Amino acid sequence: MAEEQQPQIRDRDIGTEMRESFLDYAMSIIVSRALPDVRDGLKPVHRRILYAMSDLGMSPDKPYKKSARIVGEVIGKYHPHGDSAVYETMVRMAQDFSLRYMLVDGHGNFGSIDGDSAAAMRYTEARLSKIAMELLRDINKETIDFAPNYDGEEQEPVVLPARFPNLLVNGVSGIAVGMATNIPPHNLTEVIDGLQALIQNPELTPMDLMEYIKGPDFPTSGLIMGREGIRQAYATGRGSVTMRARATIEDNNGKARIVVHELPYQVIKARLVEKIAELVREKRIDGITDLRDESDRNGMRVVIELRRDVNPNVVLNNLYKHTAMQSNFGINMLALVNQEPRVLNLREMLHYYLEHQIEVIRRRTEYDLKKAEARAHILEGLRIALDHIDEIIALIRGSKNDEEAREGLITRFGLSFDQAQAILDMRLRRLTGLEREKIEAEYNELLMKIAEYREILANEQLVLTIINDELEEVKQKYGDERRTEITIGEDSILDEDLIPQEDVIITISHSGYIKRLPVTTYRSQKRGGRGVVGMDTKDNDFVEHLFVSNSHHYLMFFTDKGKVYRIKAYEIPDLSRTARGTPIINLIQIEQGESISAVIPVVEFESDKYLFFATRQGIVKKTPLDDYVNIRKGGLIAINLRDDDALIGVRLTDGEQEIIMGTKMGMSIRFSENDVRSMGRSATGVKGITLDSEDVVIDMDVVNKENDVLIVTAKGYGKRTPMEDYRIQSRGGKGIKTINVTDKNGAVVGLKVVQDGEDLMIITASGTIIRTSMSGISQMGRYTQGVKLINIRDDDSVSTVSRCDKTEDDPEESSEESSEEAEQNPGMTESEAPSASEPELE
Repeated sequence: MAEEQQPQIRDRDIGTEMRESFLDYAMSIIVSRALPDVRDGLKPVHRRILYAMSDLGMSPDKPYKKSARIVGEVIGKYHPHGDSAVYETMVRMAQDFSLRYMLVDGHGNFGSIDGDSAAAMRYTEARLSKIAMELLRDINKETIDFAPNYDGEEQEPVVLPARFPNLLVNGVSGIAVGMATNIPPHNLTEVIDGLQALIQNPELTPMDLMEYIKGPDFPTSGLIMGREGIRQAYATGRGSVTMRARATIEDNNGKARIVVHELPYQVIKARLVEKIAELVREKRIDGITDLRDESDRNGMRVVIELRRDVNPNVVLNNLYKHTAMQSNFGINMLALVNQEPRVLNLREMLHYYLEHQIEVIRRRTEYDLKKAEARAHILEGLRIALDHIDEIIALIRGSKNDEEAREGLITRFGLSFDQAQAILDMRLRRLTGLEREKIEAEYNELLMKIAEYREILANEQLVLTIINDELEEVKQKYGDERRTEITIGEDSILDEDLIPQEDVIITISHSGYIKRLPVTTYRSQKRGGRGVVGMDTKDNDFVEHLFVSNSHHYLMFFTDKGKVYRIKAYEIPDLSRTARGTPIINLIQIEQGESISAVIPVVEFESDKYLFFATRQGIVKKTPLDDYVNIRKGGLIAINLRDDDALIGVRLTDGEQEIIMGTKMGMSIRFSENDVRSMGRSATGVKGITLDSEDVVIDMDVVNKENDVLIVTAKGYGKRTPMEDYRIQSRGGKGIKTINVTDKNGAVVGLKVVQDGEDLMIITASGTIIRTSMSGISQMGRYTQGVKLINIRDDDSVSTVSRCDKTEDDPEESSEESSEEAEQNPGMTESEAPSASEPELE
């Protein structure tokens, strides 16, 4: 008995074994499963499904067959993996919202854009689509190589002939080990136009080809914002495009509604509707009152009903921002070239496809030539037989068997084996004169074809001409119009060209509601008037900021947390005088708990301009304006604040001005801006004024020596004091008294530098606004408590004040002056008030 063979055991480092084994596995995934071939744009599973259906004879002119039968054929012969994976792949090829040009013609429930899955494979049926036949055309003419299947019992194609560039036309996505591909679909007509242009001029660059191939063309239509991402992807193979839903704004009995007609590629409609509903519930998007999906067989229609007071464009922009109505498609044009993964630009993808087509045409021509020569060879033998028919008949009748007759024909007439066999197989009816003419005609036609085939093989330009003509044929049969519209990018939209330049009033409530109105909305009244309602505020809300700007200016929003945001003034909704406004979170991405402290209108971000900051705790900082030229949508840190501090004011300066600050308890300080050195955005700042323990800074302004200082208190009192009464001090001092604060007039709420040619806007906590001429406000010394500027209820108080330009065309309305108009400190007339030469309280 022979000795048993001992097993061979080798010592091997486990790290080396793991590394090599994993690399083998990774390459297997890359080549055999996850990445498409640059020639036909198919991954192995797609190729095997199409070939199996072709092998089963499931052409578009044949009846449908059960999907289960197709899946069984695929996994039984070519793809030894799960049946669900194969079926899901086939389902996707039958969905008009997944593939730009469907390769499978499905019959039954193959899913929907709402995310519904397809019915089980035992219920659905399928066959090849017409355009899929173009991928398989001439596959039986030895145009491509075949390889053994997984068990060696069958042969499967290594690649399909692909008579159109499927890799670009239908796109593909796949994740391998350490790499991924994501190629968007394109319009067939455009891609073929690009190919034809490349055939005519092989020196074209990717940017040249963009004249023909405009960009991705998604089956779900929609919009692509801008071309920069497309250019980058076509030039380098990697890029990103921004897709948007197509939505329109309709009028519905005075209220607006947003109607969504098309979605970005691969966005599931049902999930989008759920997301919008969730945002409304969480109050992250304000103004939506109803949400309906009215889609039917005629098209998509998602209706979003809006409140009457909201700006539909703002709501739409928020939907783009917070939902999949705006999505990015990351392009990574990775494909297998000679079984190696490569990132390709647009020209390279078309170049490798053309190389494949050149090979297909050559191999097909060689196949046709070989067939034509073989047939011509047979016809030559038949012609000889017809010329010597009587002798041949006698030879055959005198032979004992087929072999003897065949050998006799070969010896006597110099025929080949195939020719002799063809003569033996010839039917008697071919001896007629008509059949003889047919043989001659067929032979002459074959000679012409043989000459043509040989010419094609000898001339590459003829091969390219054939490719060009066949591409044109495919384009004429299956080409269609572009579905996805490529629009100007967001950054390039010049909305201001459509919006008139005008002065506007911007109001912001304490709860964060903002609106824009023409500056003529408020007619000038005399001081002491009752005012008009400027905003319909909700309970416990009040107007906190009011300022005048131009509709085309940038608005820089500074929050109490030290952040800055930026929008254009015209982006704020233009609403009625009594409307509450739009939540400011719909316009800027303000964080929870933040409130607006200052708003600066800016025309341009000049390097010689500065932003001067002041905080509640008396800290000041000066930073160049151009440090804030690039403000992200999510905001930017404008100043670093201490934990117990908040930003109360920001002013735009030239770096050489003077600053005046006022406190709640009636103190003020005036100092030169040069006392504060220029600092970066991340700096905290230096001390501007020293405060008492219970005092805080309430306002700050830039000094104009010829102007007055306006002080307004919480109970509606105010006064103007000449600027010369405020001497210049050093930064960081305690300051001087600016008004005598009493229980009657209340704490200081505003300090402004004003002049006669302006109007004053006063806003109360209840939302009442009065506009009065600055020249009607008495000029008094620093120690007075002021005169009444507005009559307010006991439960109301002044919340904020703002100055604005006087409007010449508004007639002044007379109003009954208050009996308390000239009220001052008890027992003190205006002439008796302390002058600037009297001792100051410091």
